[in-house]
Amino acid sequence: MNKRWKLSSLLAIMLVASLVLSACNFGGGQQGGEGQVLNLIESSEPPGLDSAKTTDNVSFKILNNVMEGLMRAGKDGNPVLGMAAEEPKVSDDKKTYTFKIRDAKWSDGKPVTAHDFEYAWKRSLDPKTASEYAYILYPILNAEKYNTGKASADEVGVKALDDKTLEVKLEAPIPYFKDLLGFPTYLPQRKDIVEKYGDKYALEAKNLVYNGPFILSDWKHNQSFQFKKNPDYWDAKSVKLDTVNYQIVKESATQVNLYKTGKVDFTEIGPELVDTYKNDKDHFIINESTSVYAEVNQTKPLFANKKIRQALAMAIDKKTLTENILKIGVPADAVVPPTIKANETKKFRELAKAGIPYDKDKAKQLWEEGLKELGMSAPAELEIVGDDLPRAKAAMEFMKEQYRVNLGLNLKITSVPFKQRLERGKTGQFDILLSGWGADYNDPMTFLDLFVTGNSFNRGKWSNKEFDALIQKSKTNPNFEERLQDLIKAEQIMMEDAGLIPIYYRSRHAVVKDYVKDWVWHSVGPDYTLKWAYIEGK
Repeated sequence: MNKRWKLSSLLAIMLVASLVLSACNFGGGQQGGEGQVLNLIESSEPPGLDSAKTTDNVSFKILNNVMEGLMRAGKDGNPVLGMAAEEPKVSDDKKTYTFKIRDAKWSDGKPVTAHDFEYAWKRSLDPKTASEYAYILYPILNAEKYNTGKASADEVGVKALDDKTLEVKLEAPIPYFKDLLGFPTYLPQRKDIVEKYGDKYALEAKNLVYNGPFILSDWKHNQSFQFKKNPDYWDAKSVKLDTVNYQIVKESATQVNLYKTGKVDFTEIGPELVDTYKNDKDHFIINESTSVYAEVNQTKPLFANKKIRQALAMAIDKKTLTENILKIGVPADAVVPPTIKANETKKFRELAKAGIPYDKDKAKQLWEEGLKELGMSAPAELEIVGDDLPRAKAAMEFMKEQYRVNLGLNLKITSVPFKQRLERGKTGQFDILLSGWGADYNDPMTFLDLFVTGNSFNRGKWSNKEFDALIQKSKTNPNFEERLQDLIKAEQIMMEDAGLIPIYYRSRHAVVKDYVKDWVWHSVGPDYTLKWAYIEGK
């Protein structure tokens, strides 16, 4: 899942802070309203809430709280029942799942049905939808064939047998299918609502209906949005919060000012303020399964050279970056984070030793050899594109200095809003792209299959036939131990070829008021669930 990461002059920070504080009408905790009110900050505008099309972390967080799939992540991170009334019946060959849909309503009072799931999943797979996340549905029988124009919608292995019964047939057994069922692309959609709003569907709060713990009651673009408790939610008795207010604020200093003055109950802490807050009683660390990496645009001759890619990957002292600059995270030599499972007893990183270590002398040697092979002189400048948020800006400034000192290479930093960074990555408008991915489910495949030839999230256009074959085989291999060994080999191939530049495995600093209870954070999938959260003693 795409994750989002500005350092400004003191004057600019003070100006923005004063504007936000003067305009703010949210109070901390229960201030400013009756009942259970939680006030939060989001650093980016959600690009859109169409679960068939959206790809970003901000939208995913919203969808996870206003919608519900067959399953959702529970308090321990494991899938628990959502719209499914009971555990599915699974065939002996583990390829057919039959779900019973519970008695549940959409926010307009209409029942949630099995047809809403069949429609949503097939809409995501419809080539005309152009869903970048369609591939996450590929475990379903004939899903990939339909998405690539080689089968019809009727041949896809998802079918509503009646209003209350959904049958799902898989291409092959996979160990993580139930985990997928809480992911946004697997959410239900109402056909009548999608067709009513057309191109405007899910772009305004009123342009969709909700079946989750909350409804999106207000959305002022680039300013704020609001949740209200959904009285029609099947488990409304478990939802204690009445209102959740969000302000959209990019500047870290402004976010902290809002927190200090009691206007909001939570904020993340940028690297420039970590030392100030790391011993605060409200401080905590948001643990993630997120890999931060840079992709180089391999449609350009310079980056098509393996030694050039290896040099760029080896020239960054990631230990100094995480310990002294970002002040959080773990240096990354490969793409799959250490939190991801290999099997029920081991983590993938314990078994997969692939990696690109920091070696400035070797990097310089490879850089010069690569340029010689290409018959090129060193470029006057390369452009690195990333988000306009503190962590990304700090990382890019560090990379710029590392490349200057270790390779004699000049970088131009282009910091853009999150939505624009996504678009520039999608359209190839970069030399180097600072990117990141958070696990959609707890399996190495959630990272590795991003980089097969033609995947929409393979922004650098790296391509390797052996890698592609191993990933394709692993998607349908019922021998899970053989599958694991193939995934280990696939990552080794990608790292040896420097298909991307691993930088660090991310975690984040934050502070939250001590009266906020049972706010459940997830290291895999959407960041958090507010279903069980409440305010106590405020």
